[in-house]
Amino acid sequence: MVIRLEMTDEQWAALAPLFPAPKGRGRPPMDTRETVEGIAWRFRTGAPWRDIPERFGNWNSIYQRFSDWSADGTWARLLATVQGAAAANDEVEWTVSVDSTVTRVHQHGATLSRDTGGWIELHESLSSPRRSRAA
Repeated sequence: MVIRLEMTDEQWAALAPLFPAPKGRGRPPMDTRETVEGIAWRFRTGAPWRDIPERFGNWNSIYQRFSDWSADGTWARLLATVQGAAAANDEVEWTVSVDSTVTRVHQHGATLSRDTGGWIELHESLSSPRRSRAA
């Protein structure tokens, strides 16, 4: 079976130094490239962690490395480095898409009373005399 790599060798050569060295205790460490490719596969497909194909390794180990790298700032450093390199080569296009969709309330929800501030505010508004609009 031919394994399709998610990244080219050039891409991996640029990214590999940005990941921390595996800790030298316990079992032999997983291949970092396979782990990164498994993480990329998961986010590209939107699949649950448990559905990561076996060719990338154990899904739980992949998730654990992702979690560890999130906690220690590895992903943030990687993003900053890649964005900086792309910006230096004028390869970044900062296009922003804004969605102005309005979602209306269901017809039965339009007439419901609204709790606007808790019991104290409600109590004060009920006990204070009403002001006339003419004043």
